[in-house]
Amino acid sequence: MENTSWLLLTYKVPPEPAAKRVSLWRKLKGMGAVYLQNGVCLLPKTDDHVRRLKMLENDISEAQGESVILETVALDPAQETKVLTRFKAERDDAYEEFIDKCDDFEAEVAKEVTANHYTYAELEENDVDLKKLQGWLTKIQKLDFYGADRASEAQERLEGCVTVLDDYARKVFDAHDENK
Repeated sequence: MENTSWLLLTYKVPPEPAAKRVSLWRKLKGMGAVYLQNGVCLLPKTDDHVRRLKMLENDISEAQGESVILETVALDPAQETKVLTRFKAERDDAYEEFIDKCDDFEAEVAKEVTANHYTYAELEENDVDLKKLQGWLTKIQKLDFYGADRASEAQERLEGCVTVLDDYARKVFDAHDENK
C-alpha cells in the first residue's frame, strides 16, 4: 500500500471575536479541509496546502490561538479508506447542492419558455447564472482531491444547462428575427 500523506492541523482560538473563528473555518473549508472533530482538520499534503496552512498558523497566532501542523499517514488501509470516504462524501454533498441549482436553472429557463418570454434581458440574466454555475463547479472540482462519486453527474448536468441555455438563446434570436 502506498500511503497517502496528509497535513493535520489542530488549533484552538478564543471564542471571541467570533468573526476570527468563522474566518478561519471558511478559509479551511475553502481549501477543501475535512474536519475530523472541532479544531482538527485534514488536507492532502501539497506544497500549496503547506504554504496556506503556514499562513493560517500565523492568523491563529495573531488571534491569540494555538496550532500545530503535522504531516501524517493512516495507520492502516482501513483508516485510510475512512479518511478518503470523508473527503469524497464532502465533495459529493457539494456536487449534490450544485445539481440542485442546475435543476433550478433549468426550471427557470423552462418557465420563460412556457411564458413565451424571449428577451435579451432574460437571456443575459440566465447567461450570468450559467457562468456562476460554471465557476461553482470549477471550485468544487478543484477541491475534489480523490474523485467523488457524483463528479461526472455534476459535469453532465452543467452540460445540460449549457444546452438548455443555447436552445433558449436560439428562441430569443428567432423571436427577434436574427436567425432568418
